[in-house]
Amino acid sequence: MRGTTRRCNDLAAGLDRIALQQAMKPGAARNALDCAFWDLEAKRAGRPAYALAGLAAPKPLVTALTVSLGTPQAMADAAHAASSRKLLKIKLGRDGDAERIAAVRAAAPRAELIVDANEGWTADNLAANLAACAAAGVTLVEQPLPAGHDGALAQIARPITVCADESAHDRASLAALAGLYDAVNIKLDKTGGLTEALAMADDARRRGLRIMAGCMVGTSLGMAPAILLAQQAQVVDLDGPLLLAKDRPDGLRYEDSLVHPPTPALWG
Repeated sequence: MRGTTRRCNDLAAGLDRIALQQAMKPGAARNALDCAFWDLEAKRAGRPAYALAGLAAPKPLVTALTVSLGTPQAMADAAHAASSRKLLKIKLGRDGDAERIAAVRAAAPRAELIVDANEGWTADNLAANLAACAAAGVTLVEQPLPAGHDGALAQIARPITVCADESAHDRASLAALAGLYDAVNIKLDKTGGLTEALAMADDARRRGLRIMAGCMVGTSLGMAPAILLAQQAQVVDLDGPLLLAKDRPDGLRYEDSLVHPPTPALWG
């Protein structure tokens, strides 16, 4: 409660988005405030948030749809039901993943597949699981090994793009990814907002890392600022609202494989 009172006092005293970056640590709470500041600045200026950020007007993007971890047959059924979509994100991270990804590929032969192993593989099965994903035509694997125990990635040839998720939070975490990862999943709840996310994307590109724009499960309001980040990403995974029973009013428009930019009634 004292922390909440202090933040309210800071806001009353004129705390702005730039000062917020030092006043709070990266995380979901700062993300909420940072993105609220962006929205407030846009409304006060009568200009869209993308213009305030010096970005081009956002366009609709192909976003992944998640297939949850289950038995090979259950995952194949889910993949078949979504096989018309352009991009599917397949949750793995347990024994039998080679059978799961093969079953998914057979059920969705034309979709691009990316995989999220959720830190579930080990140094012993890493190479075999990556090979199984490569054989299934997977284009990217997220976080195959536990954060802090991912050194084995430097010891093998990586047949497909390997993307850091739990091993990457904000700009300060990027240096440790060298030689281990080919891409980084940037999520606003990890970076603490759009301000740090955009700066992190710039830094990641300078380091030769590809960009994935990801999300936690959340409403369209949580996804809307990430649409700006996602304009410069090679892989977009912003399906959070599709995993909810009910979204908020004026939510993002999802049409087939596309997610459309937010309207001013939602954010920005």
